[in-house]
Amino acid sequence: MLSFNDIKNLLQHNKITDFVKLNKLTPRDIADFTNRHTQWAVKLFQHLDPKQGAKAFKFLRRKKQEIIIKSLPEEKAAELLNALQPDDRTAFLEELPGNYVKELVKVLTPEEREKTLELLGYEEGSVGRLMTPDYVAIKTNETCQDVLALIRQRGQATETLNWLFVVDDKGVLIDDINIKDFLIVDPGTTVAQLMDHQFITLNVNDAQKEAIKIFRNNSRYALPVIDDNGVLLGIVTLDDVLRLAESEGTREIQKIGGSEALDEPYTTIPFLSLIKKRAGWLIILFLGEMLTATAMGHFEGEISKAVVLALFIPLIISSGGNSGSQASSIIIRAMALGEISFQDWWKVVRKEFFSGLVLGTILGIVGFLRVYFWQEFHLYDYGPHFIKIATTVFFALIGVVMWGTLSGSMLPLILKKLGADPAASSAPFVATLVDVTGLIIYFTVAYVVMSGTLL
Repeated sequence: MLSFNDIKNLLQHNKITDFVKLNKLTPRDIADFTNRHTQWAVKLFQHLDPKQGAKAFKFLRRKKQEIIIKSLPEEKAAELLNALQPDDRTAFLEELPGNYVKELVKVLTPEEREKTLELLGYEEGSVGRLMTPDYVAIKTNETCQDVLALIRQRGQATETLNWLFVVDDKGVLIDDINIKDFLIVDPGTTVAQLMDHQFITLNVNDAQKEAIKIFRNNSRYALPVIDDNGVLLGIVTLDDVLRLAESEGTREIQKIGGSEALDEPYTTIPFLSLIKKRAGWLIILFLGEMLTATAMGHFEGEISKAVVLALFIPLIISSGGNSGSQASSIIIRAMALGEISFQDWWKVVRKEFFSGLVLGTILGIVGFLRVYFWQEFHLYDYGPHFIKIATTVFFALIGVVMWGTLSGSMLPLILKKLGADPAASSAPFVATLVDVTGLIIYFTVAYVVMSGTLL
């Protein structure tokens, strides 16, 4: 296997014999080299076979793809674009400015241009943008021998041969059949004899996230895409769905962490872009935390009468924030996997209510024992009313943890119902919300328990 330094040396020598070695690189090796050494990568793509370059091109980040296409000589750029699968080419073009797309579409062959324009006509984020129109369609009256002959004739131009799709004279999908079924029967067997009329489809107007769910729940390498009339338009393959799922998962995790999605690798994102992505959320969270100071100011009288209460403020609000962050992360992930929706809100409330009650009680007991044993073993003097202080901590932790779990679990569902991104209810955001309300719960409990003594 060639190292990155070996690739550089081969490109420096500029010998035709070296170019043969370069074309033996795997698509992933080419993509990794390109992502790290863009300037050398342009020269590499000039000497790669177009088909080999196209296999690697789809693994590149969007900005790297754009740099490669812009830097290649026009003839080489045209060869690379024409060699790309229609869905991979569409995924690249849809991220570019309209004027630039028009220029690139001009270098495509008439056949590839027609496919690309058709895919670009579908709504952004729809299955139509994800599908490829290259597949093998067969008829019911054809024999296995006819089908295999068709595969030998057209198979090279298709993205996958794992599944063949049966259509009627109007192009309506009526079944799909695994290719292995044609290899284990008599050559004279007709397609109709192999059909079971059980198949799964995607609608061309479905959201791409729906495709992820369907692929996850069904062991398939490719699924057919139909329109509202059942006409077969194309297929979506597993490799495209896996890349989409990885991208969606990365965006959600970054949002849950309390920042905007980076949309490119951490190692290559410019410093200023990284700051912009993170600063906005930090400012919003900081402004939210300022409400904590406001809440503490409201209870200034209680704090002055019982300064000991201030010792437990970090303990109380951090416990609520942690429980809320846990619940938020769990619910967001469950929603992403399709396990729950807004219709399940009552089940979520019921489960999180009792979860918060049990978890709060556990922490409350620990907090109570902390105060009791510290007093008993003279590690700290909480005064003659230490039992009431411990009781306040106990009930405050139950209330704050319950509120945290309910807030963290319901906020993603509410945002989803309102059409917003559930991942926006990030763990830091939930923690900030619970910090403010946790103080109110804590001092309210303190007032009730300690009224007539310290307060």
